[in-house]
Amino acid sequence: MKILYLIFAVLLFLFQAAPGSADPLYPDTVQCRSQGNFCRLGACPPTFTISGSCQGGLLNCCAKIQAQ
Repeated sequence: MKILYLIFAVLLFLFQAAPGSADPLYPDTVQCRSQGNFCRLGACPPTFTISGSCQGGLLNCCAKIQAQ
């Protein structure tokens, strides 16, 4: 029965979330999202155009094409 407490303690230790372990936000990603756009890997969907980059140049920032 004492082994269950040990196993539970080890599992708790292994699966705990470390504070500050989230991916850092890149400045280009923050700028893209603050303008109401979104980041996407590859080409933007129809009716959207590439307006910049995200994640340090790894992703495209997609913006809605403005109707004229």
